[in-house]
Amino acid sequence: MNVVFISPHFPSHYIHFVTALRERGVNVLGIGDTPHDSLKPELRNMLSEYYYTPSLDNHEALLRAMGYFTWRHGRIHRIDSLNETWLEAESRLREDFFVPGLLPGDIARLRSKLGMHDLFKKAGIPHPDAIPATDAAQVKAFAQRVGYPLVLKPDVGVGAAHTFKVKNDGEVDALFTQPLPTSYVAQTFVQGAIVTYDGMVDREGRIVCTFSHEYSNGIMESVIEQRDTVIWSLRDLPPELDALGQRMVAALGLRERWFHLEFFRLDNGSFVALEANLRPPGSVLTDMMNYACDIDVYRLWARMLTGEPVCPFQYTRKYHVCHTARRSSRHYTHPHREVVSKLGESLLQHLEMPAVFHSALGNEIYITRHQNLDTMKEAVQFIQKIA
Repeated sequence: MNVVFISPHFPSHYIHFVTALRERGVNVLGIGDTPHDSLKPELRNMLSEYYYTPSLDNHEALLRAMGYFTWRHGRIHRIDSLNETWLEAESRLREDFFVPGLLPGDIARLRSKLGMHDLFKKAGIPHPDAIPATDAAQVKAFAQRVGYPLVLKPDVGVGAAHTFKVKNDGEVDALFTQPLPTSYVAQTFVQGAIVTYDGMVDREGRIVCTFSHEYSNGIMESVIEQRDTVIWSLRDLPPELDALGQRMVAALGLRERWFHLEFFRLDNGSFVALEANLRPPGSVLTDMMNYACDIDVYRLWARMLTGEPVCPFQYTRKYHVCHTARRSSRHYTHPHREVVSKLGESLLQHLEMPAVFHSALGNEIYITRHQNLDTMKEAVQFIQKIA
């Protein structure tokens, strides 16, 4: 089996996906924008072959890479990156080389926030009202109907980049004094905790496994206000979230795919869908899934991709696993050595984050696990206490 993996070097822990495929005898053919000699040796050893191109946005270069791999290895069976940035590139290559999976039309429909809005409404899934944001007058008319504040965000975007919150007509007018950089959506602002529904589906569309993570604040607030972020896994999925998540997965019609669905949990305990992402959750949440259940989701995905039946998959959520961030711009009460000493065996990893994640996630993170939620919260307070 020949699998093309786009950008296998980033994020760095995605080497585990590559390794899991190689363990199953797969030829993993990498395409990346880092020179071959700059790859970590352990990744180079896992790749059957690697094609370097300075830009993964260059479709012609990707076509040349695929043509070369086809000439060298024969038919390509799967193309993936498991990364939001390259979903469109993957889909175009699948269409060009007749590879199963999501195609450009699917991506255009399922990544668009307006497309999601229509899909959720049709499926009866609660979701904030939204309209195309083409000019100030249209947005202000929308605000008259639904009220301020509103959130304006790219119709297709990653994270909270270029996202704005507007509270009145004057802020809308100010925003539209310059053309917006891409197609935008205006959406009702919803106040609530962000809770995810994460997992994967097999070739028949059956859910293999599910996890849920709660965020201390939204990515938009983390970016705009530079808050310290905390993300933790839930040992028990709220029944309403589980039911809505299953309905959303069915509505999306996914096959042989990861999903990362985001919801708001309102003050009354109900849930409202925010958006769907056709990939694993970001940062190191795949590692957190493993720590929560003492399993290996990288190998599970590889088993699924290579056609091994994986349903039903037996697992138990044993721990709350917590992702606690700190920013270099803040002075914390407890230095790193004190944190390590205090946390003891509950500390699983301490990581310096790549620069591209600093704005949203902070400069460093501590990954801990706990059977008790109160103990987890005490650890978070110790790590993030400001001097």
